[in-house]
Amino acid sequence: MQNKGAIQVLAILLAMVSLYQLSFTWVANSVRKDAEAIGGGDVVKTNRYLDSIANTKVYPLLGYTFREVQQKELNLGLDLKGGMNVTLEISVVDVVRALANYNTDPAFNKAIALAKEKQKNSQDDFVTLFGQAFKELNPNMNLSAFFMTPELREKVKPSSTDEQVLQVLKAETQAAIDNSFQILRTRIDRFGVTQPNIQRLETAGRILVELPGVKDPARVRNLLQGTAQLEFWETYQLPEIIGALSEANNIIAEQNKLKDGQAETLENDTNAIEAAKTDTTKKDTTLAQADTTKSLLAELGDTTKKSTDTTATADEQRKNNPLWTVIYPNLDQQGAPVASATVGFSHFKDTSKVNSYLALKQVKDVLPKDLKFFWSFKSIKGNDELFELKSIKVTTRDGRAPLDGSVITDARQEFGQTQATAEVSMNMNGEGARTWAQLTKANINRQIAIVLDNYVYSDPNVNDEIKGGRSSISGNFTVEEATDLANVLKSGKLPAPAHIVEEAVVGPSLGKESINAGLISFIIAFILILVYMLLYYNKAGLVANISLITNIFLIFGVLASLGAVLTLPGIAGIVLTLGMAVDANVIIYERIKEEMRDGKGLKLAISDGYSKAYSAIIDGNLTTLLTGVVLYLFGSGPIQGFATTLIIGILTTLFTAIFISRIVIEFMLSRNINVTFDNAITRNWFTKVNIDFIGMRKKLYVVSAVVILIGIVSLATRHLSMGVDFTGGRTYLVRFDAPVVTDNIRSLLAKELGATPDVKTFGSDNQVKITTKFMVDSEDLNADSIIVSKLYNALKGVYKAPVTHSDFSSDNASIGILSSQKIGPTIADDIKKDAVISIIVALLGIFLYIALRFRKWQWGLGGVVSLFHDTLIVISVYSIFYGFLPFNMEIDQAFIAALLTVIGYSINDSVIIFDRIREYMTLHSKREIEVNINGAINSTLGRTFNTSMTTIVTLLAMFIFGGEVVRGFTFAMLVGIGVGTYSSIFNATPVAYDFIKMGEKKAKKDALKK
Repeated sequence: MQNKGAIQVLAILLAMVSLYQLSFTWVANSVRKDAEAIGGGDVVKTNRYLDSIANTKVYPLLGYTFREVQQKELNLGLDLKGGMNVTLEISVVDVVRALANYNTDPAFNKAIALAKEKQKNSQDDFVTLFGQAFKELNPNMNLSAFFMTPELREKVKPSSTDEQVLQVLKAETQAAIDNSFQILRTRIDRFGVTQPNIQRLETAGRILVELPGVKDPARVRNLLQGTAQLEFWETYQLPEIIGALSEANNIIAEQNKLKDGQAETLENDTNAIEAAKTDTTKKDTTLAQADTTKSLLAELGDTTKKSTDTTATADEQRKNNPLWTVIYPNLDQQGAPVASATVGFSHFKDTSKVNSYLALKQVKDVLPKDLKFFWSFKSIKGNDELFELKSIKVTTRDGRAPLDGSVITDARQEFGQTQATAEVSMNMNGEGARTWAQLTKANINRQIAIVLDNYVYSDPNVNDEIKGGRSSISGNFTVEEATDLANVLKSGKLPAPAHIVEEAVVGPSLGKESINAGLISFIIAFILILVYMLLYYNKAGLVANISLITNIFLIFGVLASLGAVLTLPGIAGIVLTLGMAVDANVIIYERIKEEMRDGKGLKLAISDGYSKAYSAIIDGNLTTLLTGVVLYLFGSGPIQGFATTLIIGILTTLFTAIFISRIVIEFMLSRNINVTFDNAITRNWFTKVNIDFIGMRKKLYVVSAVVILIGIVSLATRHLSMGVDFTGGRTYLVRFDAPVVTDNIRSLLAKELGATPDVKTFGSDNQVKITTKFMVDSEDLNADSIIVSKLYNALKGVYKAPVTHSDFSSDNASIGILSSQKIGPTIADDIKKDAVISIIVALLGIFLYIALRFRKWQWGLGGVVSLFHDTLIVISVYSIFYGFLPFNMEIDQAFIAALLTVIGYSINDSVIIFDRIREYMTLHSKREIEVNINGAINSTLGRTFNTSMTTIVTLLAMFIFGGEVVRGFTFAMLVGIGVGTYSSIFNATPVAYDFIKMGEKKAKKDALKK
């Protein structure tokens, strides 16, 4: 072997780098174990200790602190350690509206609406689509008329063309996206999460945020989606509007009578409401509560008196007082309306009904024109299901708040004078201080509502004029809530709302289970391969095992060096790499055995065996590498994790199989150690096989056609079980404390959600996967919390032991929601397109590579036909058997990854055969082509059998021990590997043969014509 010394030096350097990088993981884990011992099992104490030693040097040899060690350790993905993965989309629509100064012209708004509709089925950016929509609807109008605003007066002129205006809009929206990215980064950095990751995605306006170890998803959603639109509003007091609300109630009642009365009843908690009223009227340090003696009954009259009569039935209340049955009015103990901005209290599930009532045109007509409503951000004290409705007075001509958050220069969390709750203190600039002084002076003995992103955080009563621009927001906050609010205000206002379009939450307990399942499957697969190679190839098998161990060591070392993230699919990629890594050794050993059967000595046979195996190894691995690259480019999240380990594994496999194993064998030979490549049992396996594969091809074409036809019929009738990745929606993995019946769970959820969700057993019979489209399009920041509450309300009775709402969350160690995922419709559409593109790109790339490499397009066509064959059969199996087999068989991103990996494996197998056919045709150029093909396939059967066996063994280990999360993925791989092995022998080569013969016949006919 040439350059042996250089290769040895390179191997030593790679080993040292890998050891160095992995040492940080070992040190970090050692520190965590010590912290757990100090914490005595208390997670809070353990984390506090780790925080306290963040800047302490824990790696004395190299002088690294614990924080630096953490940054260099091998990163575990969210599915292995728990946490949250979020894709945010900046609302470019809102940016465009703002740039037009919220123009109300119908032509402008119709173009916006059409552009939003176009965006659902287009990959173009919104500004481009807006330009197209505007031109379609208004061919004789110019965009410049809408964007000559004070902010854009230097960039948009009356003479500006539409193209020039669109370029300005694109630049402005990109600047807004960049600004949003920086603001979100600042918020996340202050959030206190270890190793957070935030990055821009290729799709304009989308930002990926990964927060490992997060245990409060609701807090993260509020932090990321809040625009920091801080506003200070004047308020109405309930006695001032109670008459109008009473009239509104009567109007709604009349309408409901026409619709047979569809108002819902508020299940109020009297004690909680009384506590809420006490809390609502608490005084701030500069605030005082006004009194009123006006009677509510006098305002409402006899109709409302009926609703408060304890003898009145619930049905009568719904009919006569629909508004007051979904919102309990803010009354004092004498039944009089409280002089407060709080209109009343409503159960969270009734808030949408209240909103719909207040949005009716007839209701708006009787309410003051300058009245608007906002909900409180927090539920009332004593009941986390009741929220307050606040009445806001609009006092400006443009309908905007008289003061907003742009005047805030600083914000920080502090404790109030009582030290009981946290609050946020704010400092304002000069202009803000003057406006704030005027606003407070004009509203002495009245409330001012402090509103953030359309939710009231605080509504203190003003006692005196506040000068100097320093004020505070108090709202019964915890320290975390006050800290988050201060950080949001301090980091700045987002130029446009950021909506979560894709989300995955993995609870810590599921992460630990995934680690255990992944490690068990990995260890079992590894041991099985080592034993298999040792038994089949004797001492050479020991060399292959040394090569495999080195390969695994280098894979983890490279992952750590690149800062890549190890995910559960990543572990699956490593396990698959083990099976495929054996292939290179098998090819080499089978060639060496052939050379020895031809009478060559051991050293010469080894030299020639390695030389002749190189082209097949390189060709096979390059085609698999191509599919790995396609997966990485078009996949996201876990799929990229799988692709990363697959690509790294292929590269390290080439190095270890070709060079490390050769170095070890030559070392053994130099020490006169006899290297054996078989044993008495395996010595003559596959040496006397002589099957006429070409002669039987037509019968096997029929077999493949029948199987594919059955699959097509199933696809046309049963279709496929499409996962949330491709349909959009939310999924929740919920575990119970006893076995459950899916039909029962489905009916309970249908009653609560108003639509029937998809419920499937996931693994054990006490675990279900729930998929629903409920509120998937909603932009309400509380949508996720509402859905979780509805799940809890529907399912809490199923548990044998009582379970609280907090126990039901993903923080729980054993039951409740273990993980959740959200895919917005737009994301789902993009994923579908990316899946189709990735498969087409992979097939096209493989076709071109093989056609160029083997200098005949027929070989490329044969390879691609076999891949279509494999793809159709795998998809057909999933269509035929979903619902019958006891594991997840949804078509999702993981399935696409499995399909592309099968494509890579199958073409690898085909290329090995093609390579041997090319060799036979060179050596035996005068033989008939079918003779060479049959000889080549028969001579590679040993390699095909061994590679398929080792790969199937590793996949079986993953299937049995790898956990439910990867079981469907592994099943697709198992089917694909089996079908791929079949097709590489019975489809790829025969199809190429038939097309070559057709070409020869055509050439003969053309020659005769001449």
